[in-house]
Amino acid sequence: MDIVHIDSWDEFVTLTSACDGWAFRGLPDAGWQLMSSLSRYLHSFVPDRASWRQREERALRIFRRKAHIYLPDAGVLVDDLRCLALMQHHGAPTRMLDFTKSPFVAAFFALNNTNRSAAVFALDTPTLWQAAPRHDVSLRREAIDPRVPGNFERHFAGNGKEIIWVGEPEAMDRRLVAQSGTFVVPGVLDKPLDAIIGQYESQAPLLRKFVLPPAIRAEAMLSLYRMNITHATLFPDLDGLARSIGYELEITWPGYRPGPA
Repeated sequence: MDIVHIDSWDEFVTLTSACDGWAFRGLPDAGWQLMSSLSRYLHSFVPDRASWRQREERALRIFRRKAHIYLPDAGVLVDDLRCLALMQHHGAPTRMLDFTKSPFVAAFFALNNTNRSAAVFALDTPTLWQAAPRHDVSLRREAIDPRVPGNFERHFAGNGKEIIWVGEPEAMDRRLVAQSGTFVVPGVLDKPLDAIIGQYESQAPLLRKFVLPPAIRAEAMLSLYRMNITHATLFPDLDGLARSIGYELEITWPGYRPGPA
């Protein structure tokens, strides 16, 4: 993995503009590893790794048994990837990692709520789509596609294959569209993404980490605000609007005079 220390917002814009077609993920702490919420949860609270498969299966089973109560169309629960995406959307720990096709959306999530050095990870998806892990060159993207019935159980649920798949469900929700979102699905839960990607054949690193210092946050957040990248647009509902008010506390406009209360 390449690590690039950014000195200015303009430098970030220039460098990421060369990452055409890549996928990005922002983290508010540059020291954090690229691991899914399910991986972090299991590492923290379930030391018996031999039971991880059964626990993930049980979580999926419980969600499927009960989520239909709240859904106008329970058919989404039959599709493994759409079911996982729905769980992820509503805050359940899953093995999926949220990425975006926009480096600016990733920068927003990295910088919005931090005063530390943040990070934006950039994944070379065009190259990865053609690559395969060294241990089994047959496990290319098309062969392991979890949208194909049976493939999630065959290639991912067992936690025995160091592979990743990148893509979206066949049907995307409003939030995924608003965020230019995509998902990374790892085949193992006990390793960070960079370790898994290290198993893939490639002449150049498939993953790049941009480290963003606190000094660029003010300029970056103002630039993102002017691009209309806020919680209100990335989460197109009342919750998103409410979250967006936090940054409104930081904004001041010269000459502005508030109207009557």
